[in-house]
Amino acid sequence: MISIRTALLGAVAALPLAACTTMQNEAPATASATDASGTPEAREPATAHDRLFAVFAAADEANLANNPLNALFRGDMRYADRLGNYYTPEYNDTERANARKALAALQRIDRDTLNETDQIAYDVFAYDQSEKLKNLTPEILALTEVRPINHFTGFHTFYPTFASGKGAAPFRTLEDYENNLKRHKDYVALTDRGIALMREGMASGVVETKLTIRNVIEQLDTQLAQPVEESPYWGPVKQFPDSFSDADKQRLTAEYRDVIANQLYPANRRMRDFLKSTYLPAARDSVGLSQMKGGAALYKQMIEQTTTLPLSPDYLHNLGLSEVSRIKNEMEKVKAEVGFDGSLQEFFDFIRTDPQFKPKSREDLTQRYYAIGKAVDEKIPAFFSKTPEAPLEIRPYEPFREKFEAGGSYQPGTPDGSRPGIFYFNAYDLPSRTTPGETTLYLHEGAPGHHFQISLAQENDALPSFMRFGGNTAYVEGWGLYAETLGYPMGFYDDPYQRFGTLDDEMLRAMRLVVDTGLHAKGWTRDQAIEYMLANSGMGRTDATAEVERYIAMPSQALAYKVGALKIQELRDKAKAALGDRFDIREFHEQVLGTGALPLPVLEEKIDRWIASES
Repeated sequence: MISIRTALLGAVAALPLAACTTMQNEAPATASATDASGTPEAREPATAHDRLFAVFAAADEANLANNPLNALFRGDMRYADRLGNYYTPEYNDTERANARKALAALQRIDRDTLNETDQIAYDVFAYDQSEKLKNLTPEILALTEVRPINHFTGFHTFYPTFASGKGAAPFRTLEDYENNLKRHKDYVALTDRGIALMREGMASGVVETKLTIRNVIEQLDTQLAQPVEESPYWGPVKQFPDSFSDADKQRLTAEYRDVIANQLYPANRRMRDFLKSTYLPAARDSVGLSQMKGGAALYKQMIEQTTTLPLSPDYLHNLGLSEVSRIKNEMEKVKAEVGFDGSLQEFFDFIRTDPQFKPKSREDLTQRYYAIGKAVDEKIPAFFSKTPEAPLEIRPYEPFREKFEAGGSYQPGTPDGSRPGIFYFNAYDLPSRTTPGETTLYLHEGAPGHHFQISLAQENDALPSFMRFGGNTAYVEGWGLYAETLGYPMGFYDDPYQRFGTLDDEMLRAMRLVVDTGLHAKGWTRDQAIEYMLANSGMGRTDATAEVERYIAMPSQALAYKVGALKIQELRDKAKAALGDRFDIREFHEQVLGTGALPLPVLEEKIDRWIASES
């Protein structure tokens, strides 16, 4: 799972991608929105490729202007003094207008005159803009925008780390510090607009669940209980650059204390009090999206958006049941191999509880991940011909958010390497953690999973920006799960307990198909979903609870892992069967990663063409 996955920051959080060596250089970033709209310019781009990339560049500029955080996450500081006018009709109107203008400009380019790679870019761009328009219809916004906050999505989960001096926002210059103060004021306005939207949802009968809102209240209580000088927002004050004068340090210290104490904290308190006294009584007791007004149709649309395929809840539920059965059989084989005398559930309990499978301390867990990272680095050259320039850091989650996070996640770095990619692991409630799943988690979130996929794309300026910095969940998380399976040929799963660990994690993704559809299409309860996960895996109750509450908060997102991974594995098997001894795993990976995070049908078409050319 890639972190900072808020509803508003989807383009940032779902960064997919990797390098493309076949594209020509990107058109200059000076191409304007007027170019894309077709208004005559003094000099039209000469070739279809140039016209195509002018459309991409214009759309990208329009996106950055309306989504300033997307720019900041790339290291583009032009809009760093603002968060954006999210939660407003003006924001939605601009997004719609930009998408329509981009599609109109695209349709004026003859796709048949483009080379193969540019045709892929054309198709992905058309798909992305069309999906954006689907999500911006009044009917959909009436079901989504009035629910701007839960414990996984919303600015309150993202902003503390972002503004702490340890997130994406830079703190190197006086302007950086002053921009942060301006963003704080935007955060206050966003919070108040969020409250207003939730009141609209109460009036229309479209509300969040009581479960997620109780979690948000707890999150806000945790933040508000911190003294100002111990809060994440105070972090920049603790790390003033040496180049700052004493006068500037004193001025900024006073300004930060005033804004945090008298603006940020009161805004969070207003949200907390509104949720507790007004919204919670009106929130839903049910947890499934289909039990919300308009939710059943919304869930079906979300499935197609998440998987990039027209799959039904019933199909996915049955696929999950089949995969759970298959993986259980593999687990039984491991149990027999180690000579465990007992049922599979007893073997799960043994893995959960035996001290040999527990990290000894937070530091021990950290050192274990350092060692895994080093071991993986040694295996990479046999499987990948190109690796990222960006470094990868390994860190535990910060204490203020670790309770509500999954076992691990990835935060992208910047294209120029000034901010590294970060693999986060969870050290909360150490007695519930087990060691057999550590390698597979690192392979997914770190290398060669999300870190490779994202960093290689960001570093490849031959790709258009939307392919360097955008993507879809099925490819992104499908690649992450596929990367876990590389632990088999790399030799990490020769040990039966490590093999059981990766089977357990694969089981998690299979169970997600069952549980997500169970919750949101079949009326399952939270407790029913938790018990299903405990019965079919080695998860501890803490992790199972966090997972289920994540699915409740983010319907359909968890479906993408297994769907995407199965498609990539299917394509690899097809290529091996067709090419025989000529099949090169490094070349296959280059083909999969080489044009960014493609919708799965587009990826399949690309691999089919590659197989035909190699044959």
